[in-house]
Amino acid sequence: MPLDIETPLKPKGDQPKAIKQLVDGIKKNNKFQTLLGVTGSGKTYSMAKVIDAIKKPTLIIGPNKTLVAQLFGEFKTLFPSASVNYYVSFYDYYQPEAYLPSKDLYIEKDVDINEEIERLRHTSLEALATRDDVIVCATVSCIYGTGPPEIYRSRRIALTLGDTLDRQDLMMELVKNQYERNDVNLERKCFRVRGDSIDIFPLYGDYIYRIEFFGDEIERLTARHPVTGEKIKDYDYLSIFPGTQYLANDAFFETALEDIKLELDMRLAELENEGKVIEKHRLRQRTLYDLELLRETGGCPGIENYSRHFDRRKPGEKPYSLLDHFPEDFLLFIDESHLTIPQLRGMYAGDYSRKNNLISYGFRLPSAFDNRPFKFEETEKYMKKAMFTSATPGPYEYAVSTQIVEQIIRPTGLVDPKIEVRGTDGQITDLLSEINQRTSKGERVLVTTLTKQSAEMLSDYLLDMKVKSVYLHHEVDTLERIDILRDLRLGKYDVVVGINLLREGLDLPEVALVAVLDADKEGFLRSKTSLIQLMGRASRNVHGSVILFADNLTNSMMQAITENNRRRQIQKEYNEKHGITPKTISKEIKSIVETLMQVTPKEEEKIEIPEDLTSDDILYVIEDLKTKMAEAAGRLDFEKAAIFRDKIKELERMVSN
Repeated sequence: MPLDIETPLKPKGDQPKAIKQLVDGIKKNNKFQTLLGVTGSGKTYSMAKVIDAIKKPTLIIGPNKTLVAQLFGEFKTLFPSASVNYYVSFYDYYQPEAYLPSKDLYIEKDVDINEEIERLRHTSLEALATRDDVIVCATVSCIYGTGPPEIYRSRRIALTLGDTLDRQDLMMELVKNQYERNDVNLERKCFRVRGDSIDIFPLYGDYIYRIEFFGDEIERLTARHPVTGEKIKDYDYLSIFPGTQYLANDAFFETALEDIKLELDMRLAELENEGKVIEKHRLRQRTLYDLELLRETGGCPGIENYSRHFDRRKPGEKPYSLLDHFPEDFLLFIDESHLTIPQLRGMYAGDYSRKNNLISYGFRLPSAFDNRPFKFEETEKYMKKAMFTSATPGPYEYAVSTQIVEQIIRPTGLVDPKIEVRGTDGQITDLLSEINQRTSKGERVLVTTLTKQSAEMLSDYLLDMKVKSVYLHHEVDTLERIDILRDLRLGKYDVVVGINLLREGLDLPEVALVAVLDADKEGFLRSKTSLIQLMGRASRNVHGSVILFADNLTNSMMQAITENNRRRQIQKEYNEKHGITPKTISKEIKSIVETLMQVTPKEEEKIEIPEDLTSDDILYVIEDLKTKMAEAAGRLDFEKAAIFRDKIKELERMVSN
């Protein structure tokens, strides 16, 4: 199916020119281009129009899960008929395997996998294997290892209406593809057998697939609702993809085990020559145990560290990743590239450093080095048609781009905010006065500090002054951050105090003032790039302004103010020429999580508990509600999960009393 944009919106301001330049650049086979788009200029819409014009599968890489979720929601709206996907790290908690020589401390790998995000990742792979109209919004986790795409695709089970197929053979194929038989409780990655039918619940997708047989003939193929069993759709043809993206080629499995044993023997000899007796004993014991598990069960803890042998890769050869699942001529956008490019550059070095200790001290074979993210030069090889988007492109983007396309005019006519520099003497009293002026008009304020402690202290002070304030820093959970920013828009809070989290990609039209404390403290948080990004948070409101509290005018401040004023002048001249009156952006307030999971906002669910329950009855109700809470959290429906949680606490108080 074609990638067709579906929206009544028309390009405005700089957008028509920017879209045409980018599309022309792609048609001229320009490898790198940069879209320098100011905050609120509609970079996402311009990206969508480029995709609509080129109609190639597209990967969009962003710097963090929150911004990628926001992109996912916007592209889902712009391309409702296409397959728009979300691909981020599926760990809620991740502690990688590590060894600290200074403390002689070995740390085992410990992970908590989010099953819903794992499903979304597999949906991306399935879509890339079956469709052309695919957009994937991803974090830099997309450069980490997956299984070879040709094995993933070759192992899909093709089912055609009327074909002859032995049911036992089908069940054996499902087991080989990492599905488990469960005739009692059909969960994802499971299948069940009932009479002449087999139900399969794949890790991707939303439905159960039922295969009905007449003897050995496939009589019917249907999709069923996972709860009600209601028929959703009939199929003439159906593909069932594997239950994991990490699959070994069966033809090379025994050979891979032999290669692991050979590598072990060579490494043990090296450790013997180096006089590392403890390391030699440790490595021999661990690896032989893994080999035994692999032979008996087909898997072992940390199997990914042997992936080079199972993938039949040479030492040092790059692993496979999501990028390998795309066709060769796919489009690539790197959003907020001034942040994302350094992330892509740094992933390999950090992974190598950790693995080096594990290998040197006998915890892993040297082939563990090859279970890794891409090196940056390896990622660059996939950049056949790459576009960087940022309000503040970095040195790399300027160095490699054939053209820098500017998108400075906003469709709303909004201009960059006024900048004012004020001294630090009495700055908190001054800030409080400015906050009160904004909040009296129903406007919101962002305040950025340099440290976590100062953010918390300032927020507490504002609360004492009867200001609805909350702080935001790296220790605040990702989903809680989303809720805080949503509550700011809704008016539950008037002020959010933060550090560097109040920068890229935050879409907060209600914010009329951004205050920057310690603006003259040179460093990453007060660099030209950071200051311009901070200023951009006030550019979606017609009354937007920025106050920089500082006693000195640093080079970074001067450069940021100069660039802000350059853009502001261009915008004002455009508005005067075209008779445009700026107006604040009006944007629906909705949860990013709801968009991500396609959850329709519902009225708060009322949970009525009969008054005449005994203590034992209440305990049964609590257990039932805990199950419902876990199910809601698993769907990422955290608002409903919170309702169940609050009711559980209420009932627990009743029992304790």
